[in-house]
Amino acid sequence: MCIFKIKSYAKINLALNVIGKKNKLHKIESIISFIDLHDLIYLKQINKKNHKVSFKGRFSRNINKKNFLNNKKFEIKIIKNIPLEAGMGGGSMNVASLINFFIDKKIVRLKKTELIKLTSQIGSDVILGIKPNNTILSSSGKMKKYVKNINFHILVVKPIFGCSTKYIFSKVKSFTKSQFNTPKEGMFKAKYLKTLNNDLEKIAFRKYPKLKKIKSFLLTTPNNIFVSMSGSGSSIVAYFHSREACGKAYRQFKRKFHNHWCIVSKTI
Repeated sequence: MCIFKIKSYAKINLALNVIGKKNKLHKIESIISFIDLHDLIYLKQINKKNHKVSFKGRFSRNINKKNFLNNKKFEIKIIKNIPLEAGMGGGSMNVASLINFFIDKKIVRLKKTELIKLTSQIGSDVILGIKPNNTILSSSGKMKKYVKNINFHILVVKPIFGCSTKYIFSKVKSFTKSQFNTPKEGMFKAKYLKTLNNDLEKIAFRKYPKLKKIKSFLLTTPNNIFVSMSGSGSSIVAYFHSREACGKAYRQFKRKFHNHWCIVSKTI
């Protein structure tokens, strides 16, 4: 039986605005990229009545198992390298990676409307991982994707605690004027990105002052372009043009915050 291996890449929000609310759900717009930090998914078709899904790795605990294939059954093993509750969409990107695989292998055939419906039923950010490229998500929900790599070296820091997306959004009291409704590739340039923010940072920082302390420290590292929280947290990401500067920042951070998980990565 053939065993397939899939890389499921982490998502990062380079910028995020909360621009309103509709039907009890918040409307956001965001500039999104993907990095070479990834979970590994191994799968093979099996002759069983049910799917067999298992998780391994440091970040494999407390993960819900969701199935969407009814006709064929698979054994799926996922090695979790992406931290949970980090704002990097680990679980959602796992689902998206599997959907991409099943579409590519013609195991499932979905129209665009069916794909949107399926992903929305599983999780609001799953659709972002369908054909993972640099993406600008507008306030209307439309996505504009770009293939070109933006070539950032990044230091991703995840403290020992996570952030609840539900809690962070429940504390949103004000909204930002939309900025990304006319997407352009130039929005991925460092000069523009460094002028932007993540609207959820203030809420997360009030709940977890340690996050603000981490960001403040990363802002002092030499040659950083900008520092921002990804998604609803708790990961804080520092961006650099060079691998050397990023590596130096990693060593400086580990000396001061040796108990926190961090990794050097790059955009893909």
